[in-house]
Amino acid sequence: MVALPSLNALRVFEAAGRHLSFTRAAQELNVTQAAVSHSVKSLETHLGVRLFRRSARGLLLTDAGQTYLPEVREAFRRLAVATDRLVAHEAGGALKVSVLPSFAARWLVPRLRQFRQRHPEIDILVSADDAPVSFDRDDVDVAIRYGTGRYPGLRVEAFMEEEVFPVLSPALRDGAATLDRPADLVHFTLLHDDLNVTWAHWLKAAGVSDVDPNRGPAFTDSSMLLQAAVDGQGVALGRSALAQDDLVAGRLVRPFALSLPSEYAYFVVYPEHTANRQKIRAFRDWLFAEAGPQAGADTDD
Repeated sequence: MVALPSLNALRVFEAAGRHLSFTRAAQELNVTQAAVSHSVKSLETHLGVRLFRRSARGLLLTDAGQTYLPEVREAFRRLAVATDRLVAHEAGGALKVSVLPSFAARWLVPRLRQFRQRHPEIDILVSADDAPVSFDRDDVDVAIRYGTGRYPGLRVEAFMEEEVFPVLSPALRDGAATLDRPADLVHFTLLHDDLNVTWAHWLKAAGVSDVDPNRGPAFTDSSMLLQAAVDGQGVALGRSALAQDDLVAGRLVRPFALSLPSEYAYFVVYPEHTANRQKIRAFRDWLFAEAGPQAGADTDD
């Protein structure tokens, strides 16, 4: 099979064949007439056939040129259609978001109605997974990750910081056992997850030494931890982002003002080469607006 000629040479041939004029083709393509002539000669040499001939009436296509021109024109048309479809798909259509299950359940999903109202042309496909996403391997457009923000080779932007503090249900707070000061936690079940800030850290900061920081059930997912607290099963160390809606709705309450900053934060992560895609920018901007003034700081990684 003959190697394909360059697209530039084919574009010059199509323009010259359509106009039957090297001069008008040069004007359309914003090049010199000599450049058009050179491209056509190079294409004819590559193909081994003549495509144009001169006559008293001007420039004409040879039989080979008349056969080749409609095929080249159709090829460019199909490329244009495919490109338009690709751009339209990237601008709208489904946006695939990888997110931690706890953050999806407690923060993202309850707010997606507002995003759909603002961007009805973009469908969100939420993939809830604890495993870090690989943009080279996985079919994902953007990820929300909880960590230190070190994701080399990617666009990484701080999305939301967190504080950690005790939370419990109003019914448990108002029950038989008194919870007026941190030392009173000795009478309550402590609920745990795998957060980097533990009960041992919080109790030490509160000046409490006679409460066992390790007793009580543990959960591998922070959403389950908060649900157990909502159900009155004990007192949990709540993360501010995940507990926010439960606190506003009154399903959880804070018995003490003391909070500790988490070493981790939420980050929006996506490849650099997709940073300007309309649907990614729309989702990113909406997330930052929802998160408030603390969002939007780039990291150095």
